[in-house]
Amino acid sequence: MGIAEQAMPQADEATRRFQARRLQQILWVLLVAVSVIALQNLWVGVWHTVALLLATDGALLLALRCARRGQVEYASLLMLWTLTVLLTLIIWVGQGLRDSGVIGFPGILVFAAMLGNRRQLVALLGFMLTSFGLLALVNLQGWYVNPRPPVRLGTFIDMACILAVIGFSAWLMAADLHRALARLAAENLRVRQSQEQIAFLAHHDALTGLPNRVLARDRCEHAIVYAAREQGAVALLFLDLDNFKTINDSLGHVAGDAVLQQVARRLEQAVGGSDSVCRQSGDEFLIILDHAGDSDAVAATVSQLLAALVKPIHLNEMDVTVTCSLGIAQYPQDGADFDTLLKHADTAMYRAKDDGRNAFRFFDAQMNSSVAEHLQLISGMRVALQQNQFVLYYQPQFELASGRLVGVEALLRWLHPQQGLITPTTFIPLAEKSGLIIEIGTWVLQEACRQAVQWQQAGLPPLLMSVNLSPVQVRRAGIEQVVLDALADSGLAADQLELELTESMLIDDSDGLTQLLGRLRERGVGIAIDDFGTGYSNLGYLKRFAVERLKIDQSFIRNLSEDGDNEVIVRAIIQMAHSLKLMTVAEGIEDAATLARLSELGCDRGQGFHWAPALPAAAFQRFAEQYRGARALPA
Repeated sequence: MGIAEQAMPQADEATRRFQARRLQQILWVLLVAVSVIALQNLWVGVWHTVALLLATDGALLLALRCARRGQVEYASLLMLWTLTVLLTLIIWVGQGLRDSGVIGFPGILVFAAMLGNRRQLVALLGFMLTSFGLLALVNLQGWYVNPRPPVRLGTFIDMACILAVIGFSAWLMAADLHRALARLAAENLRVRQSQEQIAFLAHHDALTGLPNRVLARDRCEHAIVYAAREQGAVALLFLDLDNFKTINDSLGHVAGDAVLQQVARRLEQAVGGSDSVCRQSGDEFLIILDHAGDSDAVAATVSQLLAALVKPIHLNEMDVTVTCSLGIAQYPQDGADFDTLLKHADTAMYRAKDDGRNAFRFFDAQMNSSVAEHLQLISGMRVALQQNQFVLYYQPQFELASGRLVGVEALLRWLHPQQGLITPTTFIPLAEKSGLIIEIGTWVLQEACRQAVQWQQAGLPPLLMSVNLSPVQVRRAGIEQVVLDALADSGLAADQLELELTESMLIDDSDGLTQLLGRLRERGVGIAIDDFGTGYSNLGYLKRFAVERLKIDQSFIRNLSEDGDNEVIVRAIIQMAHSLKLMTVAEGIEDAATLARLSELGCDRGQGFHWAPALPAAAFQRFAEQYRGARALPA
């Protein structure tokens, strides 16, 4: 049952209780009035009138009892007809149409209007008119003529009692009417306020009070119409707060809401009076510059916005610094309608994020073509997953001291039917942004483990299979199960799988990541740090995590012999790793001189074009078999 359906019976019950209370009040007043009139008639010895009045008191007491039981309709019907019959009889036996009882009939009609229904009111009125008509007829024809006794004290008492009852009833009715009108006025006010609130929320954001996207569209379109007429310019700014999710997750949503409210106020203060600040959604804001001027003027306004936001926000006894990425689209050069400008401003905003955040970028056509290309690649990756267009290439790893083939790194490639081989640097960043890296990464793990087992079944010795993990994969729940499923489905031993992580993933350390890597190490899975030396290298996270190997980035390995600085860095990394009982793997070894120097520095393993590039699975198997034969490696 809905709220409205529940409220209706409750309202009806309250109305019945109110009517019962009013009816009891009127019945008590009537009982007092009829009793006073009865005593007056008893005093003067009008016995037949006394008998009628006592009978009336009995009927009114019965009606009062019914009213107390909640039988409002029956009680009001009994009261009205009792009074009507009583007054009719008194008039007939009294002074007729000149009798004081006549003034009681309007009071009965008032009661009927208050307590009865239309049918009762019509019936009573018809009965009264009929009685008056008959009484007038018999008097006019002389069949029966009512006497005209002189006015006495009893006449005054009768009329006073009747008028008192009618006056009291009229007062009750007027009071009820005033209360009803007051409630109606209050309800009308609430309805108007609700309508105003609904109209406001339809075009404004509830949290910040700023115009929402609906109103932003309307204002932007009006600004475009005006600019077209006056040959002016309009700028649409798309602003997105940097790392707002971190604030929400660390300080809570209440603090996040407070930050959004502060940002909204600062943006409003930073723009001109004719410009509009709107909240798009979440931590995204739209700013419409009506009289934008040229690009330099827009850039000046945007600089003011960035400066206003960068000031610390005092929150929960701490200062929070907020930055933003902002994209700009201008009318008429970037679009002639709101939707086009919004799309282009959004594109420019993402370019600002890609360029390091806390910056702004103007839209240009090259951005648009780049976005179209990215969307095409993302769509193509979905198809590639379905049609098995992804393949793994494998680059061998060697032990430098003995020259043995000891491992292999799985490297993802996309074999596009039209574009040919697409390198990971082209599509991996897009896969991470779109979330497709989760499915792709799962496939890579499963395929690499399966291939390792297949090589062993073909006669190759067990090789350590290294697989790169994306930060997006690690942050998502379930990566541990993905690794375990890949091992279980393929039958590969856990100690023959190594997961390569970037330094940035460990810098953003959390208890969850520490525990995850610890559990994987307990099962035998190896952990390596990829591209070591290019990030914020330090000993802290190497001690915290169960890392086994450091892969020295190839930027330090190339030209090692000619660049003394690179050699210093490589020597330091190798010495630090050995002091921590970690192995080192050098990437990008391209010649014998570099190999010899790394061996002298104590590097443990290496990979690179000196031995072989990354090879398809079948080509790698042939390479491994030939290499083993040439080195006479034991099977």
